Formats: sequence, C-alpha cells, structure tokens
Amino acid sequence: MTSHYKLTIEYDGTPFCGFQFQPGMLTVQDELEKALVQINKGIRPKVYVAGRTDTGVHAFAQVVHVTLDTDYNAFKVMNAANHYLRDTLKPQSVSVIDAQLVKKDFHARFSAIERSYVYKIINRQAPIAIDANRAWHVYIKLDVKAMNKAAQFLVGHHDFTSFRSTECQGSTPMKTLDELSVYKAGNFIEIKARSRSFLHHQVRNMVGTLKLVGEGKWVGENIKKALDAKDRRAGGPTAPAHGLYLLDVKY
Repeated sequence: MTSHYKLTIEYDGTPFCGFQFQPGMLTVQDELEKALVQINKGIRPKVYVAGRTDTGVHAFAQVVHVTLDTDYNAFKVMNAANHYLRDTLKPQSVSVIDAQLVKKDFHARFSAIERSYVYKIINRQAPIAIDANRAWHVYIKLDVKAMNKAAQFLVGHHDFTSFRSTECQGSTPMKTLDELSVYKAGNFIEIKARSRSFLHHQVRNMVGTLKLVGEGKWVGENIKKALDAKDRRAGGPTAPAHGLYLLDVKY
C-alpha cells in the first residue's frame, strides 16, 4: 500500500548547496530523502518540491510531496522524519512542520497557484551578529518609500528578461508579479514578492535593483527602462542569497 503526503518544511539554507540533490554535496533534498528512507522499508523515495532554492536561501514554509510505501498517518510521518533529521543534522537545520495525506494527483510544483518570498535587509552601520547569514547587511541608509514606489513599476504582467539569471532555464520570461512591497521595521527592511511562479534569481535581481533606488543612484523611471530593455545587463546587481526566504506556497 502506498500513501501520498504533502510535507511543509522549514530550513536554514546556510549549510546547504541549495535544495536540489547534487552528488557529493549537502542539499536539503538529499537530507530529507535520507530521513524518509527510514520509514519507507529501506527504499529511498523521491521528493518533489514547490520551488527549488539556491545555495544559502532559506525557507519558512517550503512544500514537497512524496509517495511512501506505508499506511502511516501524516502526524507519524512528520514526527518520524524529524527524528531521523535530528540524527543526521546537528544542529537540525531542516524541520518538517506539517504533514498531510493528499490525493495522488497533488503535485507540490504544478498544483501551486501562488508563491511568496520575503527578502530581509538590515540597514545600519553596526555589523550583524545574531542575523549573520540570514539578512543582507547594507550600511548606507536606504530610502524605503522611494524603493516601494519604484517597485510598483515591476508589478503586473511583464517580460522579466532584465531580472532573471542568464542561466535561467524557464521556457518564457513572461511572468505576472502580483505584489512587490517594501516596508521597514526598525533597522529591518523587508521586501515581499508574490507571484504564481518566479524566474531564476528574479527576486534577488529585483532586490539588488531596488537597492540602487534606495541609495539614490536610480529613480523609478530607471526601473521601467531596465524592464523595457529586456536585457539582463540593463538590470541592477543580484542581491546575496542569504537574505532570501521562501515564505509561503498556496494551493
């Protein structure tokens, strides 16, 4: 008997070479599959993910699905997976925070209707201690209002060639960005992005470009010109991976 599970996981991406399995490398997928093999009669299952994350990128609520040769209830699968993850990862940098039995036609990637990311910036002179590797430290004071206003040029259905990696394998650069908002709380600046799907490095490239606006080097019209250019060289720099978090996936 096989059962189909939807697992929601959180992870600190700092020690990992991204989510996707790579031979000889520490990846989230590899560690999760090694934990699940313990409850799958010794057979390694394959997990399918809502969205692959790069080296150093974190997740509050990543979603995967997996088919296991078991009739365990979802709660038992969650607890067992976490037990084996604790055994192999010290400290435990991957945690299954929810598990559900789902129908066989559920697919973590293709069933998703929206993905949300948040990018964290610490905007202060003093170095980062507690949040090292979990936020981008920017010394220069940023104009958050200007960044948020400029971000609205990117909201909507556009060709995002100027904001995707030159190595992006997406079939089309056309995406609909439902939200790109910039807000501040103390020394923290957070940039939230929502869309059905994103291109490779799209969020990090948009953040790096908005930083130019915050510094006063660009204005909103520069964002529009970069978008219209449909050329990665026209966009701003790529923000560091360690400030990015997969926030949520909706189905």
